[in-house]
Amino acid sequence: MFDNYLDTKGRIFDIQRFSVHDGPGVRTIVFLKGCFLRCKWCCNPESQRYEIETMIQGGKEKIMGRDVTVDEVMDIIEKDRIYYRRSGGGVTLSGGECLAQPDFSVALLRACNERGIDTAIESTGFADFEKIEMLLPYLNHYLMDIKHINSEKHREYTTQPNEKILENARRIAKSGVELTIRVPVIPGFNCTEDEIRDIANFAKTLEGVTELHLLPYHRLGESKYEGLGRKYPMGDAPLIPDSHMQKLKRVVEETGLNCHIGG
Repeated sequence: MFDNYLDTKGRIFDIQRFSVHDGPGVRTIVFLKGCFLRCKWCCNPESQRYEIETMIQGGKEKIMGRDVTVDEVMDIIEKDRIYYRRSGGGVTLSGGECLAQPDFSVALLRACNERGIDTAIESTGFADFEKIEMLLPYLNHYLMDIKHINSEKHREYTTQPNEKILENARRIAKSGVELTIRVPVIPGFNCTEDEIRDIANFAKTLEGVTELHLLPYHRLGESKYEGLGRKYPMGDAPLIPDSHMQKLKRVVEETGLNCHIGG
């Protein structure tokens, strides 16, 4: 991989240009296939399985997933270099979970890093730390989800416990990479003041962490489940009122962290 790393292959399902989310400035988001978790609220169910799938959108079949090389992705990324420079933006790997394709993710981040392009990943942190450690030398920003402090409730809603995630958060914080904690706020799962306070208090213990982002639950991915022939796991769960999100924001700020609603 390291001799001809631009030829490293990975499987993606989308590349979104001109995004202003998932990191600073104007960004290109590369969405990778495959994830270790199965969060009930996942808005990208087409990302969960590594296999290439067919999804019905607007009555038409759409193939979700294609194999690409790092070099091919860099051709797209380079088109927007001027916007990165002007806005302080760059490239973010999302998914899915980029740690599910560590060789491709490392090679793509390395290519960006060597060309002076800012890098970020949006990640659950659920992987052996050795995989995370491979990425860190080429990474500027780690946007990490902390979904719940209670491991059993975390398992109930994501299929996996959280001990590895919390330990990796501690180790990432010590690495010197800029770490931002993000919390998807989900009805019935973690939307109480006590649950958000617990997450904020944990985030406060992480070396160098100053910001926590609250990401309100939405139903934008619901139609994708139907398109994949799958049942939407959240059923008819209600949206969270903005007034409640503001209360949760104040709870976070009481811990001394800066808090933003949205990514």
